[in-house]
Amino acid sequence: MNNQIRRDQLYGLLGKLPTNVEFIQVTKIHEEEHENYILEKLLLELNGIQLVPAYFLSSKKAGSKAPTILYNHSHGGFYAVGKDELLSAPPYMQKPSYGETLTQQGFSVLCIDCWAFGERSDRTESETFKEMLWKGQNMWGMMVYDSLRALDYLVSRPDVDPNRIGTLGMSMGSTMAWWLAALDTRIKVTIDICCLTDYGALLDERGLDRHGVYYYVPDLLNHFTTAQINALIAPRPHLSLAGNLDKLTPYAGLTKIDNELKKVYLDHNATDAWKLLRYDVGHVETEEMRKESISFLRKWL
Repeated sequence: MNNQIRRDQLYGLLGKLPTNVEFIQVTKIHEEEHENYILEKLLLELNGIQLVPAYFLSSKKAGSKAPTILYNHSHGGFYAVGKDELLSAPPYMQKPSYGETLTQQGFSVLCIDCWAFGERSDRTESETFKEMLWKGQNMWGMMVYDSLRALDYLVSRPDVDPNRIGTLGMSMGSTMAWWLAALDTRIKVTIDICCLTDYGALLDERGLDRHGVYYYVPDLLNHFTTAQINALIAPRPHLSLAGNLDKLTPYAGLTKIDNELKKVYLDHNATDAWKLLRYDVGHVETEEMRKESISFLRKWL
C-alpha cells in the first residue's frame, strides 16, 4: 500500500473536520521590531469556527524567501501560554526561546495557539474535548487540522520559501511535529523533542494518564502504530530527541520505534536522514538537544 493511501487513512481517523473554509483570511493585529526579527501578531481564519491567534517572526537574517519553521507549542499544563512559548521558554526548555534561537540562525517562524491554549484558553481542555466528542470530532484531530491549515497559510506568504519548511516542537508540540510531517509532504524537515511515544509501550506500562485527553484518537490503534505513522515521513529528514527517564516516552518503546524506522530509512537509501538521540534525563530539553536541533536544521533545511 502506498504512502498516500496510508496518509488518507490516518487523516480519516481525525473525526469530522471543517470543510467550509476555502480561503484563509488574515488580519494583522500588531507588528513590532526586535533585534533578530520582526514580530507580526495575526488572527487567522483557519477552521470557520474560531479565529486562531498566531505569531509570525520574520528573521532579519533571512533573504527574500526565508526557510521557515512551523513551531508547535507544548502543553505542560500552561494553558494560558500557548504561542507565547515561542517568545519566552517554559521551565523545561532551554533559554533563549526557540523564537530567538531560530531567527538568529536565519529561520522565520510561525506558531499558532492550539485549541484551549493561549488566547483560546477561555474554555478548558476538558470542556473542549467533551463538546467535540459529542459533535463527532476529536480534539487532536481539530488541533492537527488547524496546524495543517497554518501550513497552507505559510506557503502562501511571499517571504516564505515553500520548499524549505520544517516543523518542530516539544512534548505536545513534538507529537504535533511528527503527525504533521506524516500527513503533509510539504514539511521537509521534522524535529520532535521528548514525545516520540510508542502507544503499545504506553499501554504495557499502564501509562495512559501520563498524557492529556486531547491526545487520544478513536480507533487509532486498529490501524497504526507510532512507528507506522512516523514511517510516512521517510525519506525526509527526521530528528528525534528523547529522555531515557521520560515517563511520557517509555524506554522500550523508543527502542522499538528506532529499530523499525532504521529499517524504513534503509529501504529508502536514506539512513542518514533518521536520527534518534537519547539522553539520561526526563521530560526536559537539554543544552545538547538544542544544539542538535539547530545543527540538524542547518544541515537539511
